[in-house]
Amino acid sequence: MKTALSGTKAQQIAIIAAILLMISLVSAAQTAETPQATTAAQPAYQPKFAGDPARSESEARALGYMRTVLRAQKEYKKKNDHYASSLLDLVHTGSFTRRMAATDRGDYTVGFKSHKDGYDLTLTPKELKSDHRSFFADEDGNIHADEEKAADEKSPKIK
Repeated sequence: MKTALSGTKAQQIAIIAAILLMISLVSAAQTAETPQATTAAQPAYQPKFAGDPARSESEARALGYMRTVLRAQKEYKKKNDHYASSLLDLVHTGSFTRRMAATDRGDYTVGFKSHKDGYDLTLTPKELKSDHRSFFADEDGNIHADEEKAADEKSPKIK
């Protein structure tokens, strides 16, 4: 009895092993693409700081944007004795950048309206749900949220 395989038999076994490996990889890839794999629950939102009112990463980004606009408006008013009449007017005020003047903020759309003594700032989610609430703020600096409709000054304040 021979203990070593002949060259051609070893090559055949290697080819068969390679084919089996390819089949298992293709099967694993198809399983990963099934709807069951893509609908797996996302991890729970981890608050960014004590008292963080956000319910999702998307809300955290939206609220961070609102706070940046509110700080920029406060600084702008201190320097100019009135609030900025557009988001573009806020560029280079505080940490507000030109890119931040764009109204498409991923999952949210920015609304900005200037009026005689102030402004209204809204962030409206593209899909309203419990972890994608709408937000409203004005010159008083309070942020309001609503998960059922567009937020306004009558919506509950967030903490």
